[in-house]
Amino acid sequence: MWYAHNPGRRACQLLGDGAALLWTALWAAVALAVHRLVLPASQPASHRPRIPLLGSSVDGALRGVAHAGDRIVSAAPAPQGPAAAQALAVLGAVALFVIPVSLMLTVWLPRRVRWTRQAAAAQELAGTEDGRELLALRALLRPLDELAATAELLPAAPHETPDLDPDLDPDPDLDIPPGPGPGSLAKGWREADPVVLDALADAELQRLGLRT
Repeated sequence: MWYAHNPGRRACQLLGDGAALLWTALWAAVALAVHRLVLPASQPASHRPRIPLLGSSVDGALRGVAHAGDRIVSAAPAPQGPAAAQALAVLGAVALFVIPVSLMLTVWLPRRVRWTRQAAAAQELAGTEDGRELLALRALLRPLDELAATAELLPAAPHETPDLDPDLDPDPDLDIPPGPGPGSLAKGWREADPVVLDALADAELQRLGLRT
């Protein structure tokens, strides 16, 4: 599974994947242009066209490499000069492509793979009763504000109140059970309350962008 069921989460994933592909294609095009610039040619390095999307400092550095390649061709013997300059051009283009793409992959790929593994495991667990209990336990480890939001979705537990005289003011010390809260979720999980377990498991699935 590579994409979430939730439309918003899926749209963010598609945008991230598209940006990663665009970044890769951009640096592939730049590396190819740099290879053509640095590669020895009949045109002098100073007269070769400027590479788009690169600053003046980077373009100047690449032109310096192109000048070095031209000097290698002119200084080296005829058989070795062009081969050495061509190897220099290939290495420079490969480095220009590999470095930025590798930096992007170190940020993007682990997050995508981690979500894919979590989503696949959550879907498998959601199909069994014991698995949903594990999902509920996982949801209990979320921050307190998220637990409070989940607790608000639970129906209020019915409780008995003593018969009070309507003409008397209610006793402020009267012990009335509080409404659902994060503590009630932990208690419901310990007691294997099916309503609480389902609410927690569904909250964990929704956090991953999956259908409940």
